[in-house]
Amino acid sequence: MADDELEAIRRQRMAELQAKHGDGSNNQQGEEAKQRETDMRNSILAQVLDQSARARLSNLALVKPDKANAVENYLIQMARFGKLAGKISESGLIEILEKVSQQTDKKTTVKFNRRRVMDSDDEDDY
Repeated sequence: MADDELEAIRRQRMAELQAKHGDGSNNQQGEEAKQRETDMRNSILAQVLDQSARARLSNLALVKPDKANAVENYLIQMARFGKLAGKISESGLIEILEKVSQQTDKKTTVKFNRRRVMDSDDEDDY
């Protein structure tokens, strides 16, 4: 019986080690896939944008990364469908930024919730 229990413990430990090693290789493959996607995005944007527009987009990415990502996705989609004729200049990028800003215009609202813990209107103070 001791041998059976020892063998079961060994199998369990071996399965744990294989799972741990397998997760590491999957994580590494995921990182490589992300790197390839980032490289592909950068190469498409380099083909589509000129230097000044690329600089403006990188400055925008520092301040508002979500808006820059939306513009990048829009440009990549346009490039894949062949709707871009030549490189986009800085003025063309500004027009695209205005379009994206109009589509994603968010209004900020502030709502005050006042606590009514010590409400003195319910009580008579004499």
